[in-house]
Amino acid sequence: MDEILSQFPGLTERQKSRFGLLEPLYREWNARINVISRKDMDQFYRHHVLHSLAIAKWITFRPEARILDLGTGGGFPGIPLAILFPDTSFTLLDGTRKKIGVVEAVATALELDNVTARAERAEDHKGKYEFVVTRAVAQLADLYRWSRPLVSPRPQRHALPNGLIALKGGSLEAETKLLPRKTAVETEAIQRWFLDPWFEGKSVVWVQI
Repeated sequence: MDEILSQFPGLTERQKSRFGLLEPLYREWNARINVISRKDMDQFYRHHVLHSLAIAKWITFRPEARILDLGTGGGFPGIPLAILFPDTSFTLLDGTRKKIGVVEAVATALELDNVTARAERAEDHKGKYEFVVTRAVAQLADLYRWSRPLVSPRPQRHALPNGLIALKGGSLEAETKLLPRKTAVETEAIQRWFLDPWFEGKSVVWVQI
C-alpha cells in the first residue's frame, strides 16, 4: 500500500480508503474462489494493484470516457483504474461467471458506481469504448482482433489515439510482427516508473485501432 501512496501522492482520502480495503476484500474472496495465485497474495499491492496502475502512468483517462477491461479475471487492471479515475466509466468483461461474481462483490463493497461487470466473451460483447485495457490475457494479435469491433473511432480526447492498452511481459518483437501491417504500436518499460526488480521485462503496450 505504501508504494501506491508514494507513486500517486494526490489521492483523495476516499481513494486511499478504497485502495486500503482491496487486500482484505481479495483475501476474503480468494479463500472461497481462487482468483489470484495464493502465493501472490503476499505481494498483492505490488503484483496486482501497482502493476495495473502502470497504465495510469502512461495515460490519464478523461472524465466520462468509456474503458473496457477485457479478460479482467478478478478485476485487474479495471478495479484499481476505476478507483484512480472515479469519473471514468469502466466495463469489466470476463467469460468466467465466478470471477465476475467477485468483481461485482468488490465493486459493491467499495461503492464503485463507475464499474459495470459482464460475464461474456469478447466475441459476444456489444459496446463501443475509447480504450480496451488488458493484463496478461493473450497474444497481441488476438487482443487486436477481439478489440477491433469494440473500439470507437470517436471521440478522440486523450493523448493517445483510441485503441488497445495491454500490460505485457517478455520480448514483444515476435508479437508485434503478427499485427496487421502499418499498425501503430508504442511500448514503454514499466521500470521507467516502478524501479522494483519484479517489473523488469514488463511493459505497457499501446496499439492503435
